[in-house]
Amino acid sequence: MEAKAISRHNRHSARKMRMSIDLIRGKSVEEAYAILQFSKKKGAEIIDKTLRSAVANARNKAENEGTVVDTDDLYVKEAYVNEGSKLKRFRAAAQGRAAPIQRPTCHVIIVVDTKDN
Repeated sequence: MEAKAISRHNRHSARKMRMSIDLIRGKSVEEAYAILQFSKKKGAEIIDKTLRSAVANARNKAENEGTVVDTDDLYVKEAYVNEGSKLKRFRAAAQGRAAPIQRPTCHVIIVVDTKDN
């Protein structure tokens, strides 16, 4: 039972989020929860929320099909972070000029699936 969750336009750089997402790729869901819970990275909180959403989507999908999915059987099949659009802001600079500031955003995509025993 494959399920997917996407979190878009997170106010975090994709490069920093990838450090956290690389830790959970291919792991079981329970192990991924533990890794993210004890991670010191700010992005781990966003990834944890997206992972919980993917697990809830898997449960919901199974319920609609009339089957039961056990969360212990789920693992992180795919997990990646893409760059989102940049928030463009301006800051006052010397001599009446404006200095551009680009704030990065990112999209987190997590796919969970059941293990085939």
